[in-house]
Amino acid sequence: FSCHLSSLLCSLLGLLYQEYRDKSTREEIETRRLQDSQTDPEETSPSEETPSEAEPTSTTENKAPPQISLLRNSNSRFNLWQDLPEIRSSGVLSILQPDEIKLQEAMFELVTSEASYYKSLSLLVSHFMENERLKKILHPSEAHILFSNVLDVMAVSERFLLDLEQRVEENIVISDVCDIVYQHTISHFSVYITYVSNQTYQERAYKQLLQDKPAFREVISQLELDPKCKGLSFSSFLILPFQRITRLKLLVQNILKKVEEKSDRESTALDAHKELETVVKACNEGVRKMSRTEQMISIQKKLEFKIKSVPIISHSRWLLKQGELQQMNGPKTSRTLRTKKLFREIYLFLFNDLLVICRQIPGDKYQVFDSAPRGLLRVEELEDQGQSLANVFILRLLENADDREASYMLKASSQSEMKRWMISLAPNRRTKFVSFTSRLVDCPQIQCVHPYVAQQPDELSLELADVLNILDKTDDGWIFGERLHDQERGWFPSSMGEEILNPKIRAQNLKECFRVHKSDDSQRRKLGSRNRQ
Repeated sequence: FSCHLSSLLCSLLGLLYQEYRDKSTREEIETRRLQDSQTDPEETSPSEETPSEAEPTSTTENKAPPQISLLRNSNSRFNLWQDLPEIRSSGVLSILQPDEIKLQEAMFELVTSEASYYKSLSLLVSHFMENERLKKILHPSEAHILFSNVLDVMAVSERFLLDLEQRVEENIVISDVCDIVYQHTISHFSVYITYVSNQTYQERAYKQLLQDKPAFREVISQLELDPKCKGLSFSSFLILPFQRITRLKLLVQNILKKVEEKSDRESTALDAHKELETVVKACNEGVRKMSRTEQMISIQKKLEFKIKSVPIISHSRWLLKQGELQQMNGPKTSRTLRTKKLFREIYLFLFNDLLVICRQIPGDKYQVFDSAPRGLLRVEELEDQGQSLANVFILRLLENADDREASYMLKASSQSEMKRWMISLAPNRRTKFVSFTSRLVDCPQIQCVHPYVAQQPDELSLELADVLNILDKTDDGWIFGERLHDQERGWFPSSMGEEILNPKIRAQNLKECFRVHKSDDSQRRKLGSRNRQ
């Protein structure tokens, strides 16, 4: 078994993680679609919602004759634990309970997916980073920003994979893998934080090099065309570490959903998940901190205060939303206003703890004429009173720059823009649908079928197969959602997802989410408000 396992993992090393991961998430989507279409609730099996990530696309690179017979057929599900000839011939499948077989698959998937990830990292290093032509073009400082500490990341992955392989080779039935995940996370995975925190500078340096150095652009294009890259871009290799550390957390979640409750394996999985979540959050904060600091400095330079100046730059402050709204002039009942301009433009900068209200002035500057702490803001939607007052809401400052209460009647350009401002200005205001964190029995849900990259601070980037609770939606095609696996909230276009209609599947998704997060409920309640904004 040991020899055959090594052969399997070596064959998987010919598979790139990008295609491996993409196929996995698309199969996860199709599995949910199939479950959601079940008409008889008794026939649904929501506990089987996560297919094997390690179901790779076929490859022509594996030239060595495979030792495992299923490898000879590129269309076979050869990477499934239960499909290995050694497992089939052992008779163990007739002894194990179905739930234990699912657990074995989930653990085996974590191992095989790490093998594919290691292969892609190795290609990033050997094919791109160590290319002699590229080395001559790049200054050492440019190369450092572009590749960061990827060698450290690859070394950590190799050590992790070796320990996982050794565990799988110990016994035909895998005892556990989450204890290994836990040990490596607390001892070695800090290298991911370093790599991911450099992402902002990495992206900028890459764009600059493409623009300023034709030779760099030419070499990268040629390297990308190499059959080894399977048509994948250089940038898809650069973002691998962040994708992997996030996916690893989801793979542990998948194991956690399948282990027996109140068992040692559940305890180990919870510990591993908690540590991975800490690393993922640190990665996210690292990325945000880099971009937020630069953004705050840029905003500070654009503001001119008509009122008493407020220091904008603070290590604990960041931008949530900015944009133009229309402020109503005078009372809405005045007939004389019909011949005058009813609204005038104002510009808002909303930070996590402060609102600044401005008017745009020449020279890309903004004159600040009012401000208030974010905690002292209240919003109220006006009933539709015709086209001129459509998408109008009232913003109340309980204590403004003059230490007085002030009200503004504001008009947004669309219903979605109005709702987005209202939720950002007053985050504790009740939304159309209640969050799952309230322990609601049922709530509308959606799964992502198209990846989405957030364009604004109040939007949420989505990965394929993400499942979210729908907290609010607009008539013009936007959804405010809360992702189940990390409780991050934000807006995204409704066209990015498909609603989950089967209440049994929605209930199962919530149940699994509660179980995964039961060990850190109290911590989530403390940090939830800060992390979601």
